[in-house]
Amino acid sequence: MATISDFNASAIDGAPFDFAALQGKAVLVVNTASACGFTPQFAGLEKLHRDYAARGLVLIGFPCNQFGAQDAGSNAEIASFCQKNYGVSFAMMEKVAVNGAGAHPLFTWLTSSARGILGTESIKWNFTKFLVGKDGRPIKRFGSTDAPDALRGAIEAALAA
Repeated sequence: MATISDFNASAIDGAPFDFAALQGKAVLVVNTASACGFTPQFAGLEKLHRDYAARGLVLIGFPCNQFGAQDAGSNAEIASFCQKNYGVSFAMMEKVAVNGAGAHPLFTWLTSSARGILGTESIKWNFTKFLVGKDGRPIKRFGSTDAPDALRGAIEAALAA
């Protein structure tokens, strides 16, 4: 059975991101967008990162342009926007697709392992969040409307496991 450590991606600056380093950590994976009504969630995600990184939470954002073309910029433009407007210091990856035939393999795995409402696999919108346990397996999917602060209980439980 796969774990998050079995995947790979490139950081937003093009450098390889070492998913093997995630072993034994809780991970929150989020598909993000820079021009979405949920974009202000970057502030809450950054707060989660600052509050829990020392305890073993790794937060990873994956920009995606599949929903309303709300992240049309280049990777460099997205990185600049996130840092300038929200002080994002958590890991941001290169822009990916999260649905369909061209979906990044990590999202294919996450969506089949942690299904949405009524058992759906596809991601419905930006800022869908996946919490992965320290064993590397998905624990729960959270929707776009789930504010980052509302994830604290689940994050605490994942870190305590």
